[in-house]
Amino acid sequence: MSNQSQNKSTQEVSQEALELYKSGKFPSQGAIVRHLLELYPYMNKEHLRVALLRRVQRYKRINSHPALSSECESVGLPIENVSNYWYKGKQYSIHVKGDKQKTYEEIRDDIVAEMQTYSPVYPTIVRDNIADGHLLVVDPADIHIGKLATAYETGDSYNVEIAMQRVLDGVRGIVQKAQGFNIDQILFIAGNDILHTDSAKRTTTSGTPQDTDGMFYENFLCAKKLYVEVIELLLQVADIHFVFNPSNHDYQSGFFLADVIQSWFRLCQNITFDCSIAHRKYYKYGSNLIGSTHGDSAKPQDLPMLMAVEAKEMWANTEHKYVYSHHLHHKVSKDYIGVTVESLRSPSGTDSWHHRAGYQHATKAIEGFIHHKDFGQVARLSHIFS
Repeated sequence: MSNQSQNKSTQEVSQEALELYKSGKFPSQGAIVRHLLELYPYMNKEHLRVALLRRVQRYKRINSHPALSSECESVGLPIENVSNYWYKGKQYSIHVKGDKQKTYEEIRDDIVAEMQTYSPVYPTIVRDNIADGHLLVVDPADIHIGKLATAYETGDSYNVEIAMQRVLDGVRGIVQKAQGFNIDQILFIAGNDILHTDSAKRTTTSGTPQDTDGMFYENFLCAKKLYVEVIELLLQVADIHFVFNPSNHDYQSGFFLADVIQSWFRLCQNITFDCSIAHRKYYKYGSNLIGSTHGDSAKPQDLPMLMAVEAKEMWANTEHKYVYSHHLHHKVSKDYIGVTVESLRSPSGTDSWHHRAGYQHATKAIEGFIHHKDFGQVARLSHIFS
C-alpha cells in the first residue's frame, strides 16, 4: 500500500465512496464500506459509514431539489441539514417535506441484502444412509420472546433471558431423548409467536398492548441468535427442513425473521426452507403427511379437510396424517377421520392478563415427535419446565 493511500483522510475516502455509490457497481452502501476498508484498513468503519451516509443524502437531495441546492449554496446553508422548506411562487405556495421514511419492505430488503453478504459458509455434511430411519419433529411453540411476567404478581417469572434459555435447554433435552432412534431427518417448525410484539408501540399485530421486556429490535436480534444456535445444534444430528408458521402476535416480524434465517443459512446444503406466508404448511416423510399451522384462525375440525384439498398429491400418497397446531399453550389432541390434530404446549410464562383471566398452570414444555417412515408417529418427547 502506498504512503499516499495510507494518508488519505476520512473526507477523501468518503468522497471516493460516493463515486463508487454513483457508479452503481455495488449492491449496498455496506458493501462499499467493506471494499474500502480492504483498501484502507486504518480507517474507522463507523466513521466511514456515517460519512458515506451523509454524502449520499446530500447527493440525493441535490439531484432531487436543484433549486433548493442553488439557494443553499448562494446563502451558505448546508443542504443536508434542510428537512422542510416552503416554495412561494406567483400562483402557488408549496410546503416540501423531507425524504419519505423507509417502508418495512425496504428495511427488510436492506437487512436481507446485508445478511446475504455476511452469510457464513457451512461445510456440507455427508451422512451415512440409515436403513431404519426416523423423522424428528422439533417444535418450540409460542416462545413469545419479549413477554414480561413477574412472580410478584403471577407467581411466574418470564423474560427474554428465561425464554431463550428454556428453548435451548428444551431442544437439547429433545435431542437427548431421541437418541434411542435412528434419526435421518429433522422437521423444525418455526414462527408461532416466536416474538411477543409486532411494533415499536409494544403491541401485537392487531394493536393489543402487551407487557414487554426489552425493545422490539433487541428482541428481534435475540430471536435471530436463538434460531441460529438451535439450527446449528440440530445440524449435528441430521439434515433439517425448516417451516415457518405465521402467527397473530408477530405476523410481520415473524415473517421477516424467518427470511433472515433463510438468508443466514443460504450457503448451507444440509437445510431446506419453506418460509412462505401461507398459514398452513405440509411436509411428506415416507408414508407420513405432516401439517403445521399456528391455530389462531382455522378451526381444528376443518384442518383435516383443508389438508386433503391443499396437499392433494401428498394426501394421496401417504397413510399417516397429522397436524401440529399451536396458539393455545396447552395440550389438546384429537383423532378425526384419518387425521390426528394436536396442539402443543408452550414454555412461556404467565403474564398479567392471562393471570387475571385464569389462563394459567398448564404444563410448560418444549415438545418433539418421532415419526417412522412406515408406521407414523411412534413417540412423543417432552422437556418439561417446573
